[in-house]
Amino acid sequence: MARSPRIVLLHATPVAMEPIKSAMARLWPEAEAVNLLDDGLTIDRAQEGDELSEILIERFVDFGRYACRTGADGILVTCSAFGPAIDRMIETLPVPVLKPNEAMFRAALQHGNRIGMLATFAPSVATMEAEFADLAVRAGAKGKLETIVVPDAIDLLRQGDAEAHNRLVGEMAPALSDRDAIMLAHFSTSRAAERVRAAVSVPVFTAPDAAVTRMRDLVTR
Repeated sequence: MARSPRIVLLHATPVAMEPIKSAMARLWPEAEAVNLLDDGLTIDRAQEGDELSEILIERFVDFGRYACRTGADGILVTCSAFGPAIDRMIETLPVPVLKPNEAMFRAALQHGNRIGMLATFAPSVATMEAEFADLAVRAGAKGKLETIVVPDAIDLLRQGDAEAHNRLVGEMAPALSDRDAIMLAHFSTSRAAERVRAAVSVPVFTAPDAAVTRMRDLVTR
């Protein structure tokens, strides 16, 4: 009997864990999801500003190496603030490694070039915008991204107040209602999807669902 594929989920913050757990259960229940968490990564990332240090990049890659030693068939990173480190992992590791937002970016661009993004963790924005621009070029799209960082939302979520987090994100959504699509930047932000969809009429995309579907295709094709 063939074993189930093992997908290691690399987390840099606990608030990303529940959304991807739910997405895996709904979209790929046959897979074995294994969680690895180092929440110190987010703490140290916030202190570095826009650029990741070589020390933090290598630390993140070591995280991925450990995932491989646990028997990973694929690695799905759930934190959007480590783009250059994930690029290094993709080059270094022998299993598929998926950036948290790549699949969501592709899905949003299928609906037009004027894309909005609601973020809650400001240090991640620069790398995410660079990834979006690079993917748009490679896809032959003329995508333009406008990002709004929602103040205080991530702090409230870390304190356990998901309702207040969702309300703040939803209240900011109408500012992007003239876009062709809206993306919720982080796995943690996906909790607010219903609030955002109630506030706007354009398509709204979340990272967990798109990422699980993409990872399933990479591992099982």
